[in-house]
Amino acid sequence: MSCCLKPGFSVYGSSEVIVKNRTSGSFRVCSSFETLQFRKSISREILGKPFDLSDQKLLTNYNIKPQKVDLVNAQPSVCVGKAQRWWEKTLQPNMVEIQSAQQLMEFLNNAGDKLVILDFYSPGCGGCKTLHPKICQLAEMNPNTIFLKLNYEQHKAMCYALHVHVLPFFRFYRGAEGRVCSFSCTNATIKKFKDALAKHGSDECGSLGPAKGLDESEVLALASIGLISTDLVLNANKDNKMDDLVINEIAMSTDELSKEDNAMVMAFS
Repeated sequence: MSCCLKPGFSVYGSSEVIVKNRTSGSFRVCSSFETLQFRKSISREILGKPFDLSDQKLLTNYNIKPQKVDLVNAQPSVCVGKAQRWWEKTLQPNMVEIQSAQQLMEFLNNAGDKLVILDFYSPGCGGCKTLHPKICQLAEMNPNTIFLKLNYEQHKAMCYALHVHVLPFFRFYRGAEGRVCSFSCTNATIKKFKDALAKHGSDECGSLGPAKGLDESEVLALASIGLISTDLVLNANKDNKMDDLVINEIAMSTDELSKEDNAMVMAFS
């Protein structure tokens, strides 16, 4: 049990220290601090039970040991937050990073009459990095437009299937018209992007009917390399008669891509 002592003590000579508590008893601590000697035995009742302090207690019995600190091998703990990469900075709520071909199709097919801009970029592309802040500004100024970002390094096969040859590259989709334009531009030719945004982003450009999304040939190319299910292709063409040629294209494997696609793959490798 701990004893509450007054913060005061008396020093007699250089060999001992006398400490007084609130009770009438006092004890003497020798200069060696090896023993704790009470001048007078104290007896009190605690919770109805007698409590006696003996005249002598060895301080070593309390087994008080300071915590050891290894100053030589101590390792500093430093918390460093993950720095944002350039393509993750200043993103707006209407900017979405595409993670799969199926997600891309869902966005395009469910966009209604909204303008959808597909932005192909690469983390190692200097032109993409320079253009990124301006694209984010335009996205902020056009909250009703959907900006989809597609990382070439993570989705090379998808870019091959969509016939993307150069970066940065953009495709504009609008309602039942599907793809309305596609082009490459840089920071120096950003006017091309702004003009296309003004032309196809107007409310007067809305088209009746369900959104078309990707071209049929692009959907078939994605299905041929296993990036989307063939069921999606069948559902997309349920109103059209599927001939043998289309069915064979869906069943193609990656090794059976056309010579043009293979040449494009070699160019991007």
